[in-house]
Amino acid sequence: MSYQVATITLNPAYDLLGFCPAIALGEVNLVNTTDLLPAGKGINVAKVLADLGIKLTVGGFLGSENRDGFNALFSSLNVTDKFQTVAGRTRINVKLTEQNSEVTDLNFSGFIVTDEDWQHFVTDSLKWLPGMDMVAISGSLPAGISLEKLTQWIKQVKAICPRVIFDSSRDALVAGLKAQPWLIKPNDKELEMWIGHALPTLDDIKSAATQLVNEGIENVVVSLGSKGALWVTKNEAWLAKPPKCKVVSTVGAGDSMVAGLMYGLLNKQSIKDCLVFASSVAALSVEQAGVGISNRQAIDNMVSKIEIIAR
Repeated sequence: MSYQVATITLNPAYDLLGFCPAIALGEVNLVNTTDLLPAGKGINVAKVLADLGIKLTVGGFLGSENRDGFNALFSSLNVTDKFQTVAGRTRINVKLTEQNSEVTDLNFSGFIVTDEDWQHFVTDSLKWLPGMDMVAISGSLPAGISLEKLTQWIKQVKAICPRVIFDSSRDALVAGLKAQPWLIKPNDKELEMWIGHALPTLDDIKSAATQLVNEGIENVVVSLGSKGALWVTKNEAWLAKPPKCKVVSTVGAGDSMVAGLMYGLLNKQSIKDCLVFASSVAALSVEQAGVGISNRQAIDNMVSKIEIIAR
């Protein structure tokens, strides 16, 4: 069966990936450059879904001065490009992985979205989003878009496509939650930021997730890094725990999980099976540099290694 899926990235970036055994602040650090990739959270989700055979439309904003890399990527993925071009440059994010697998992000600024740009985007997106089976809205906000505008637009999107997946952080996460998306995927630190205090135990995390469910968000999936992921709904909760993996890079692991969740849901998997599949996709993603699936059989092999526990 063919599905219509959209991923929207309002603030994409070129990811400059590098490896440095140990970063010394205030010193000259020699970095081994591993890649320069057109990316952004929603675009990373699209990469994985495209590899899984899902037909995609991608949208958001891109700077006019350095769009070429994204054009080439969209062509290679065979996705429908609905990105709006605005004046300026798409930002560059530097992601440095150390020997201990810690990742340091240096996120630079990019284009500014004007009021006219935003209104054009809202009008255009609400024309091409109807008919979508699922819409993923991922990542941060570029300069120029207010939190209130984000909340209102997500509400409009949800009115025409109820299955909205939202994955963001900081103030943008709070603004998105006000629109009550169908599914969210914060990590444990983002959940702590939202609730305003530490969540030291799994029970604490489940309690916070349950609070969000009670406020109208049907599915809350909390990623816990190497400890796995917890999915909480009104009627059930599951914890998926991956095996110990050789970590090459954690960049895009959360986005890979979002793609796995969407794929499982589109294929009508149970919450339990969907979480196992998504956890397998995420686990494999940390064992490689860059985002995407090169070996579907590897996912099937990883599925049997995921421990799944009712919570």
